Amino acid sequence: MSNIRHTKIQEITEDETLSVEEKVGKLREIETEARGLQRAASESPMNDNDGWDDDLREVRLALEELGAEQSHAGAATL
Repeated sequence: MSNIRHTKIQEITEDETLSVEEKVGKLREIETEARGLQRAASESPMNDNDGWDDDLREVRLALEELGAEQSHAGAATL
């Protein structure tokens, strides 16, 4: 996972000025971006993953801690 993305997730979860809904919204944006990057990496002839699985795991753990419902977007979702 990139340190920048990890720091951003931590900043969001620890920001006391944001409501839970705002935190979930911001984390969903990161999740969507990480999922897109993971998909692009998997389609590349030189798939080295670049840590996108770790990014998704990290953001999903943060969402779970906030009590957000799991995203049902899977591999078939574009």
